[in-house]
Amino acid sequence: MKTIALSAQVREGLGKGNSRRLRSEGFVPAIFYGYETESVAVKVNSSELIRALVGEKGETAFVKLGIKSGKGRKVEKLSVIKELQIDTINRKPVHVDFYEIRMDRTLAVDVPVIFSGNPVGVEEGGELQQIKRALKVSGLPSDLPESVEVDISSLNIGDSIKVKDIAIKDGVQILDFDDVAVVSVVPTRTSLMTEEGGEEEEAVTEEAASASEGEEEQAE
Repeated sequence: MKTIALSAQVREGLGKGNSRRLRSEGFVPAIFYGYETESVAVKVNSSELIRALVGEKGETAFVKLGIKSGKGRKVEKLSVIKELQIDTINRKPVHVDFYEIRMDRTLAVDVPVIFSGNPVGVEEGGELQQIKRALKVSGLPSDLPESVEVDISSLNIGDSIKVKDIAIKDGVQILDFDDVAVVSVVPTRTSLMTEEGGEEEEAVTEEAASASEGEEEQAE
């Protein structure tokens, strides 16, 4: 999994008033915590955080957080973004939770699902429906994938791929329920009409053939 670097500073004041002030100054209030780790209130530069998130294009990444205290001392901590709160109006981050990673402890994260191939069913008029865009996986940090790739080229209309159908590397476990569908190809109105039209045409052909046979028998 990729690692990105991000600078942080210990913040003194807490509460909504201090958080609003930080945001007006171009910072995002945050919390750093972890297993057997004391929580630390920090702040990160809003522009740097946005650039880091956009650069990953939705992929999960480790964050090497350089935390600087007021005394000028700096420590580096490896973490993941556990929670990111976004302002619903301006779409900017308003708060971040960083969770410390221990390389000897399993970690559960959400990783994006990437589809490859062109489904047969779509070429025949069906519609691709992506039901899940991410999967929750668990494993040691060194084993965790950046994303999960799923080949959908063999999907026909009415087919789906469920969690239990997805292969993943050894040492990593998918935590989502096995019977949950991840992607499917469903019939569209056009494909249904085409199918129904084909059946009607076949029925008409059979009726015409039966009528012809009846006429021949009467003639005899």
